[in-house]
Amino acid sequence: MSMQPDSRIYVAGHRGLVGSAIVRRLEAAGHTAILKRTHAEVDLTDERATRAFFEAEQPEYVFLAAAKVGGIVANNSYPAEFIRDNLAIQTNVIHAAHLAGVKRLLFLGSSCIYPKLAPQPMRERDLLTGPLEPTNRPYALAKIAGIEMCWSYNRQYGTRYLAAMPTNLYGPGDNYHPTNSHVIPALLRKFHEARLAGDAPVSVWGSGTPRREFLYSDDMADACVHLMNLPDDRYGALLGSDESVSGRFEPPLVNIGVGDDVTIAELARLVQRVVGHQGEIGFDASKPDGTPRKLMDVGLLASAGWKATTPLEQGLAQAYADFRAQNGVA
Repeated sequence: MSMQPDSRIYVAGHRGLVGSAIVRRLEAAGHTAILKRTHAEVDLTDERATRAFFEAEQPEYVFLAAAKVGGIVANNSYPAEFIRDNLAIQTNVIHAAHLAGVKRLLFLGSSCIYPKLAPQPMRERDLLTGPLEPTNRPYALAKIAGIEMCWSYNRQYGTRYLAAMPTNLYGPGDNYHPTNSHVIPALLRKFHEARLAGDAPVSVWGSGTPRREFLYSDDMADACVHLMNLPDDRYGALLGSDESVSGRFEPPLVNIGVGDDVTIAELARLVQRVVGHQGEIGFDASKPDGTPRKLMDVGLLASAGWKATTPLEQGLAQAYADFRAQNGVA
């Protein structure tokens, strides 16, 4: 059941980092019926508006990338919005997809769904085995609920909905806000502004010791399209099982990552080199580190025939070029 060039494909959240990368990948593959709607055109937190869109457009495939996202500061500042908006978006889209007879749906989340102290690398079966990182628990709980919703609809209605959880993403179309962005876009902005200020010192949040895995957004999009195009038997094998029958905890969940990580200090030095900053780097240990380590086990994805191809420094250079273009910097 591969997507055909004229298949009606809805990319929810097509303007974001994840959604825009998926659109680029689909367009590069020659797809001609990609459905895109802005928040102003369809408010996915509105159940009636969401159902009306699905009834009118009848998408066959859905990439559910629409979400409220942000870094540690944003998660700490707006916890109510993070759980409320994400629950509403995914509930409305998944239910409307079922009512409209969508063939396959890919629900996107992030690696923060796993416990704060999960064994490393984190496997799909580590879901729900321990407490979450408190700084992003509202977002993580919403995404866990989305996985369970896919699982429940598959069991009850025979839908074929899969959840894909990418590791930390970066790349074209990222959010470079000075306080509400994730670590790579925040560092790119910091080092760029420090370079313009005569190589001023740069202070990095936290101790620099946490380890993180980073995936270039176009690689993530390629993995998502690869999963959506798998033959029926291979795709079906990723949809988990009914635990009440199998006795096994097998959610419809696939990790998307690169399989290796770096410390935040190592990342900062890589960003510094890419930007061309010559000043000093300091670490503000009074700021939260978050989870000590977040490394994905990507064995399941590899068994499905996919592996990331963009080296971190190359991806950072491409992300910095995007930052400069977004900000009108030559």
